[in-house]
Amino acid sequence: MAKRLELLHELVPSARRIAILVNPADAAVTESVLKDVEASARAVKLQIQVVKASTNGEINAAFAVLARERPDGLFVSPGPFFTARRVQLTHLATLHRIPAIYSSRQAAEAGGLMSYGANFADAWRQVGVYAGRILKGAKPADLPVEQSTKFELIINLQTARALGLEVPPTLLAHADEVIE
Repeated sequence: MAKRLELLHELVPSARRIAILVNPADAAVTESVLKDVEASARAVKLQIQVVKASTNGEINAAFAVLARERPDGLFVSPGPFFTARRVQLTHLATLHRIPAIYSSRQAAEAGGLMSYGANFADAWRQVGVYAGRILKGAKPADLPVEQSTKFELIINLQTARALGLEVPPTLLAHADEVIE
């Protein structure tokens, strides 16, 4: 979470107020995201505005609020609800000219400005390794829990241009993929 906020701030260094879109129906993720992001935001002197949505209609209402209040950026919480609505989210963020960062590459591929998150191909490879160990006789309870170790930064230059943003060369150099 902290790295995602740092990347958004690097892209929009003049940002002072960042909105965080969370899904209140997923309380555990929301609590974790808010805790991590608020701590990171304090460190770089950013104000945080929490916006909640757990339905398509609430997403539209959240963006109506964001359009009025004009935050400098948007941090979209991770989770399957927002990933499934990535087209709606990326469209509204671009329509209202709000620089946004997402947790999955699918959002950047759907027109989102940028994403930073676990590399799903690597995660599925890890699942295969686990399955192989189990098939060779390992007990699942004896296998260690592993977190993703490979993360990817995807930047959509078309969206950056549409938002009138200049992507710093240092950020482009760190990107795993740049969508032209």
